[in-house]
Amino acid sequence: MYALVDCNNFYVSCERVFNPNLQGQPVAILSNNDGCVISRSDEAKALKLPMGAPIFKWEAFCKAHNIAVLSSNYPLYGDMSNRVMSILRQFTPDVEVYSIDEAFLQFKGFQYYDFNDYGTQMRRRILKWTGIPTCVGMAPTKALSKVANKIARKFPNETNGVYVINSEAKRIKALKWLKIEDVWGIGYRLAKRLTAKGCKTAYDFTQLPDSWVFKNLSIKELRLKKDLEGIASIQLDEVTNKKAIATTRSFDYTYDNLDYIKERIATFAASCAEKLRKQQSSCYMILVTLSSDRHKKTAVQHRGSQTIHLACPTNSTLVISKEAVKAVTRIFRKGVKYKRAGVVVMGLVPNDNYQLQLFAHENPKHKPLMRAIDGLNNKYRDNKVKLGNQDLEQTWKMRQERLSPKYTTNINDIIKITC
Repeated sequence: MYALVDCNNFYVSCERVFNPNLQGQPVAILSNNDGCVISRSDEAKALKLPMGAPIFKWEAFCKAHNIAVLSSNYPLYGDMSNRVMSILRQFTPDVEVYSIDEAFLQFKGFQYYDFNDYGTQMRRRILKWTGIPTCVGMAPTKALSKVANKIARKFPNETNGVYVINSEAKRIKALKWLKIEDVWGIGYRLAKRLTAKGCKTAYDFTQLPDSWVFKNLSIKELRLKKDLEGIASIQLDEVTNKKAIATTRSFDYTYDNLDYIKERIATFAASCAEKLRKQQSSCYMILVTLSSDRHKKTAVQHRGSQTIHLACPTNSTLVISKEAVKAVTRIFRKGVKYKRAGVVVMGLVPNDNYQLQLFAHENPKHKPLMRAIDGLNNKYRDNKVKLGNQDLEQTWKMRQERLSPKYTTNINDIIKITC
């Protein structure tokens, strides 16, 4: 048996936990640099505030309808997500964190459990311990648990936020209810293609011949079809090391100052290097990108990238940052205002298994230095130890004019109660 646990309007729910005044009020959360709407409460959805709405175009609408608009508070959301996932691991050890607000669970050896009751227990514990409302869908396969979750979310009064597909009749009824474009794993183009084939619902998709699906689509869609038929074909994903690591950000404003851009690139490079060390890997290549604001048609446009090939693999912040800064200096053009930059490390190899070079090697002092830096940053958090060419006050510079306090990750923002 599988379950999909999904947090309802997660970003909004996190804000409401610490600000009860937002309960029952329409709320919208903005993307990086306060750009567009990326999360809405049910009240905001009812007012027809669209997902992805640019806030500068919808500001008057939000004010007219008393919609509370907030900046994204990623430290808070990340911490609350970790709390929810840790609670889920109390119910089964087999948990796949699918995104910041949802996870798949697998139940092995739970044949005699009442899954509706078990799902209700999960939902109540998460709500009691974190204040985050959730919906739980349970079924014999991953794809069907996604369908069950949609039903629990769509009909909260009838399901009490928990729905279990535990019979053939329930499976068929659910698949006939679900539109083909809403099936997990079927995108817009594939949905259009299947609709032309006569598939209007998920049930129609399961009626296609296996040979046609395999020949005209792919093995991925065939596995999805089998999963929807109740034959478990999609397993929980195991955590594996990444084949490339990227840190890319939009700036809060456009900049034509090379020193500022070099500092941003140094910070992005340091983030990539830290992630490399966490997964015990090193990189052979570094890609640096820099681009202007393509939305400003009248401004001078420029996009460039540089790839650096290293003589020997490294995960040293010193080396990666130095090479990345050199690359962005070569890309930079005077008179161009840049909006976005990024660093990508590629050609990853495990630290304990790579080709040695006879004449090229990394400074042996770097490894113990990186261990010391990582140890201090893990102990004191907030990346207290940085390179000299980084901003010592702030890691990510974003326009966040409507930011709520970091209630759970910053001691200065902790809620104070007067008794």
